[in-house]
Amino acid sequence: MDESSRLIKEMKKRVRELRAKGLSLYPSGFRRDITVEEVVSRFGNMDSNELEAVTDILTLAGRVVSIRNFGKAVFIHIKDGTGKLQAYIRKDRVGDDNFETFTFLDVGDHLGLTGQPFRTKTGELTLLANSVALLSKSQRPLPEKYHGLIDVETRYRQRYLDLMVNDSVRHTFVLRSRIIQTIREFLGKQGFIEVETPMMQSIPGGARARPFKTYHHALGMDLYLRVAPELYLKRLVVGGLERIYELNRNFRNEGISTDHNPEFTMLEFYVAYATYKDLMDLTEKLFVYLLKKLFGQLTINYQGSPIDFTTPWPRISLTDSLKDIGGIPEDVLFDSQALRNLARSKGVEVKDNEETGRVLDRIFEYVVEPNLVQPTFVVDYPIETSPLSRRKDKEPEIAERFELFIGGKEIANAFSELNDPDDQRERFLKQASLRDAGDEEALFMDEDYLRALEYGLPPTAGEGIGIDRLVMVLTDSPSIRDVILFPQMRKK
Repeated sequence: MDESSRLIKEMKKRVRELRAKGLSLYPSGFRRDITVEEVVSRFGNMDSNELEAVTDILTLAGRVVSIRNFGKAVFIHIKDGTGKLQAYIRKDRVGDDNFETFTFLDVGDHLGLTGQPFRTKTGELTLLANSVALLSKSQRPLPEKYHGLIDVETRYRQRYLDLMVNDSVRHTFVLRSRIIQTIREFLGKQGFIEVETPMMQSIPGGARARPFKTYHHALGMDLYLRVAPELYLKRLVVGGLERIYELNRNFRNEGISTDHNPEFTMLEFYVAYATYKDLMDLTEKLFVYLLKKLFGQLTINYQGSPIDFTTPWPRISLTDSLKDIGGIPEDVLFDSQALRNLARSKGVEVKDNEETGRVLDRIFEYVVEPNLVQPTFVVDYPIETSPLSRRKDKEPEIAERFELFIGGKEIANAFSELNDPDDQRERFLKQASLRDAGDEEALFMDEDYLRALEYGLPPTAGEGIGIDRLVMVLTDSPSIRDVILFPQMRKK
């Protein structure tokens, strides 16, 4: 029997003994009136003499994270959602029956305590307990006796343990929540309204991606988890909602990596009577607002590299980035066969009939994207990679589109929306032919969306920002799994 199994067996034995004594191990609720953080804030700067004058009786609750038993007295540390505090429990103060609980106490148990603050001889702020109540009995030992949870797979599969023992992880997810709240705050100030669109769709659209498919028995029809909310959001713009956003989940049946999870959070927003250039300006404003509100400055570090969000950010075309950053000769950029050969030499799988724009995009991911550490807009993508984007008037083979890269990652994708229903139909038909040829990421034909366009979509620009990747950058996290509470994992 290993150490962990032995400890579990001992803890479950204690549970049986306590139940036999008639002790309630999981009582209903406990009303605390102060958190650890509030105790430290109110009393942390007081010396011993000042604390002796305090008459307040404090009621706290938290998880026991350490125990030092001296027979008739016990020192423990309890931890709540705001911090950790020492408590001192004396038998002569809490009574024999109350103190007997500590014969069976384990690290991991939840306790409620009342008492007064004081300082020990070593100067540590401590709660001198008047009473103690067991609130929840732990039946498993905390990881490595609370010295830390290091195994990455265990951290992801049992996030509750990760949050319990790794304060930095808790901080990451608290910051993630603040990032999302701040984004909503910014968009509200800019006149946007938040909307919700279907996550189960009869036709998945809005992005080139392989969808998850399910079946609805009552309706007798196939449904797909959405890959993007785009086509529904643009229907709303047709209906007259001119500044809208949705912040919610997308699902793509694709590979898992440090930058990809099949279920992820996306912000999409749309502005009527705007272009992709307007969205570059708005995006800069959003990030400056975020950085100042969250960090009070425009420079952070990501994986050892300082990133400066001071605006304006560089704007470079896709082809120029391939030449100037990727080192691709100009004559190769416009030679389809030479491009395919180059892609294959770099380990990029491409088909003989792969469209040139798609090949360019794939090479870009290898030779340019990792080098875009500072915030950079890459603009003007080939139209074949942008089936929902408006064409440039003077260069119809180029889309009015940009992608934003930070820390070597694509963070956002935006474009002036294609609002010509005839052009959109032609592009849907081309996507349908690609799907018939075996491209599982190609878009479906969506007749209802085309009908909506025929009622008139005003000139509109839309953008999607990957929230998980944004949180990675702002929390200095190397993997997307570090910023998703329950990332998808293979079965053990």
